[in-house]
Amino acid sequence: TILCLLRSFEYSQKNAILVPAAALGVGGVLVFWLRSRHKIKTLEMGDGWWGSGERPLKVKEDESIRPFKIETSDKEIEDLHRRLDQARYAPPLEGAAFNYGFNSNYLKKVMAYWRNQFDWRKQVEVLNKYPHFQTTIEGIEIHFIHVKPSYVPHGKAVQPLLMVHGWPGSFYEFYKIIPLLTEPAKHGLNEGDVVFEVICPSIPGYGFSEAPHQKGFDSVATARIFHKLMNRLGFKQYYLQGGDWGSRITTNMAQMLPQSVKGLHLNIVFINKQGLGRILSVMLGAYLPWLVGLTREDARRIYPFMQKNVYDLVRESGYLHIQATKPDTAGCGLNDSPVGLAAYILEKFSTWTHKSFLDKDDGGLESKYSLDELLTNVMIYWVTSSIVSSVRYYKENFANDPHLNAHTRIGVHVPTGIAAFPQELVHTPRVWAKQMYKNIVTYSYMPRGGHFAAFEEPKLLAQDIMQFVRKVEQL
Repeated sequence: TILCLLRSFEYSQKNAILVPAAALGVGGVLVFWLRSRHKIKTLEMGDGWWGSGERPLKVKEDESIRPFKIETSDKEIEDLHRRLDQARYAPPLEGAAFNYGFNSNYLKKVMAYWRNQFDWRKQVEVLNKYPHFQTTIEGIEIHFIHVKPSYVPHGKAVQPLLMVHGWPGSFYEFYKIIPLLTEPAKHGLNEGDVVFEVICPSIPGYGFSEAPHQKGFDSVATARIFHKLMNRLGFKQYYLQGGDWGSRITTNMAQMLPQSVKGLHLNIVFINKQGLGRILSVMLGAYLPWLVGLTREDARRIYPFMQKNVYDLVRESGYLHIQATKPDTAGCGLNDSPVGLAAYILEKFSTWTHKSFLDKDDGGLESKYSLDELLTNVMIYWVTSSIVSSVRYYKENFANDPHLNAHTRIGVHVPTGIAAFPQELVHTPRVWAKQMYKNIVTYSYMPRGGHFAAFEEPKLLAQDIMQFVRKVEQL
């Protein structure tokens, strides 16, 4: 009896150790499984080389930040004038307005202004009013402007903000919004508690950033380079803002290194996910928008669906098909003719600003921008001969991802703000945006404005960025 009791005691002691150990083991596996299920997927950062020839194996890249200044010359201006003087024009169809593209009667007036009144030397001074820099990253020269506030309210931190342009824009798009962000109180925004220092790079191949010499330079490569730029400037965490290609680039940055991105603000969202859920949402949303999470304003902006999301996009996307397939062919003429370049670029500043401008003989261009502003942006492309390398960006991005949805499987978990402008090319309701952007902090239906938000409505965009950042800082 005593031996049986001893054996029973030993067995119970073993159980006292084995059972909890087994429970801990099973529990650990369960916790690991649950954590792995909720682990945030990130975009692989990788590395790249975009300089000429093979990457040097033993030479360390020059990481210095070098001051840069835009310059011009008599020869550059004389060459432009000669080409403008020799331009040939085809007469437009009667009553065509901008429905066939840039109306050549109005184009002659714009070219006459460019030839006889536009002062490029004066505009170079305007461009140089902000500090410009260049630095070498992955074998190419990256150009950017870096503007710091002249005054910081006591006890307030300056928030670094990287703003990224798209096509056919440039860093110059941000010249009107920069002072609103760096000195808000001085411009009557009463937002002194949020102050930014703004970094605006030129996408490689655009303006004064060197064009990649190798194939394959896409938005992911751009995102990596811009992260390296911010790191080189000493920023461990920062805010991002983008529209057009800038929206995709900054989204990729948030997917790549979410720990570095305090917040992401976008003025256009591209969601290309299709499927039964989206079809049902579109079908039911026309009649019962609340049932599928659409607001009345969403319904107003996306219906009639075929007209606004198919016919209008087909009409406005002819350029995209050329640039995504044979960019160098079209680019030859644009790079050689300032008149062709201006017509090609400025037409987008017409119909992408307001859809009704199609029916105006002057494309409504001067109702939102001055000719000096518009031609300065064109000149950035002209003097740098960057139109070909800029349109190649479409082929590089679409070649391996025709629907631009390869990265939609990687959610964006950083705090996100979306400013939805009513004249944007596409409208993405919040409920659709949430499929990819998992942490939308602000979503604003902007009262007016189109595709070039910072250029057209700088104050509205600045206020929305500030509202977003203030909320993120309070989280």
